[in-house]
Amino acid sequence: MSRVAAIDPAYPPPATLGLWFGYAAMCLGMFMAILDIQIVVTSLPVIQDALRIGAERMSWVQTSYLIAEVIAIPLTGLLTRIFSLRFLFAGAVAAFTLASIASAASVGFASLIVARVLQGLAGGVLIPLVFSAIFLLFPRGFQQTLATTMGGVLAVLAPALGPISGGLLTENFSWHWLFLINVIPGIVTCAAGLSFLPRQTLGLGLLRLLDWISLFYIAVALAAFELALKDAPKLGWSSPTVVMLFASFAGLMVLAVRRPRPVVDFDLLKDRNLAFGCGVSFLLGVGLFGSVYLMPVFLAFVRGHGPVEIGLVILVTGIAQLVTAPIAVQLDRRFPARPLAAIGFAGFAIGMAMSTTQTVNTDYDGMFWPQVVRGGVVALCILPPTRFALGFLPLDKVSDASGLYNLSRNLGGAIGIALVDTVMFSRQETYADWLKDLMKSDPAAAAPLMGLKLDEIPAPGDAMGFISVMDSVQGASLTMAINDAWAMLAGITALALVLLWVMGPIRPGALSAAGQPDGE
Repeated sequence: MSRVAAIDPAYPPPATLGLWFGYAAMCLGMFMAILDIQIVVTSLPVIQDALRIGAERMSWVQTSYLIAEVIAIPLTGLLTRIFSLRFLFAGAVAAFTLASIASAASVGFASLIVARVLQGLAGGVLIPLVFSAIFLLFPRGFQQTLATTMGGVLAVLAPALGPISGGLLTENFSWHWLFLINVIPGIVTCAAGLSFLPRQTLGLGLLRLLDWISLFYIAVALAAFELALKDAPKLGWSSPTVVMLFASFAGLMVLAVRRPRPVVDFDLLKDRNLAFGCGVSFLLGVGLFGSVYLMPVFLAFVRGHGPVEIGLVILVTGIAQLVTAPIAVQLDRRFPARPLAAIGFAGFAIGMAMSTTQTVNTDYDGMFWPQVVRGGVVALCILPPTRFALGFLPLDKVSDASGLYNLSRNLGGAIGIALVDTVMFSRQETYADWLKDLMKSDPAAAAPLMGLKLDEIPAPGDAMGFISVMDSVQGASLTMAINDAWAMLAGITALALVLLWVMGPIRPGALSAAGQPDGE
């Protein structure tokens, strides 16, 4: 049975078993929303063939979802106050499940895009709901840390399981099951949320006070930002289209912030703990989303693996996360947040730096230890920052703050993927030209870089021979460009160490709840 009393606005009591069931349902709903991104992206060619969608439009199957998701994330705080945690979660899961059915029933591009937008809007709500529930439902200490671990590990485990899940579904069933797989978990989590999450008073009257103008500004601004990042790697970051989109984002966000009562409470960023937490979350998004994106690109386009084979390699990251999560829980209970976060980000950056030496022959063995390092420390990049970013705020501010905190990570991820694409597009061509020259000037040095034997390198005047090794040139040049992208991600992730140092000792900020102990 659910608790009938409203959540204590000052300090939540110890959670009951039923409440843990409700929270577990929330985590599963978030897991579905994040998994859906990767499970679909690995099987886009199958959907393209089935629905006869042109290649130039296929990217919108993902872009439409991501734009809708990033618009919904910062609105979660407002929606929680209007509909309550219980009904918002149940409604979001129900909408996500129905949109999944609609996606599977799509007969063409237009119907699929509409369904994906609805999926993204619902999925975007589910992610920050989990992180706000950690502080709304559980008291400080072990229960809060355990809840943070559950949410954090599932949030980073979903991308690791996406490729193998998508591959198994498309190889053994039809593409429709990429979406229909959400139906049964959706029904179960919706029922569990309604049964076990606490009942609260609805705030439907807030709809009359809603600033629709600021909502419009924020939605269009975030859509423009996502579109700019989508186009920047291909068109160039200084192209008129990209510059116009970024300018639109900046201008509309300024207008939204200057509204008397914007739908997103940007004043929360005056709290230094949340502000630094959002900065750290942004940098984590760059590294986390970028690394999850880079591994399948390398395995697919250099090694030629299919979705299932890619999933089996990437599964190492997920296993490392699960194995080390209990250790991270104990560390987070016993040690200050800032040093733990620094250890996590240092390890994460090192794990990415370990991938900068990949060759065209690198496969499971060569990718094993970098994944172990990254997966082993990622919980320390999530638990401590979440604790100091959201743990000191009054409970009535947590939902809005969680939206900003999760938005920061997603925007960082979008930028990270765009930067990775930029590096790969620009550097691959440069490396390809360099390798062509190297084959003529120093064949002995070029051969191992391309995974060839010395006698397979054509003579300088052999035009047909050069054509025959072009695939090897492309693979080697892409590998070098990917290594540069790994180095870039490592450097950006390491900036979190600077941010944590500048932050200084963690203390309750101006908005922090009274009586809460220092974080360090």
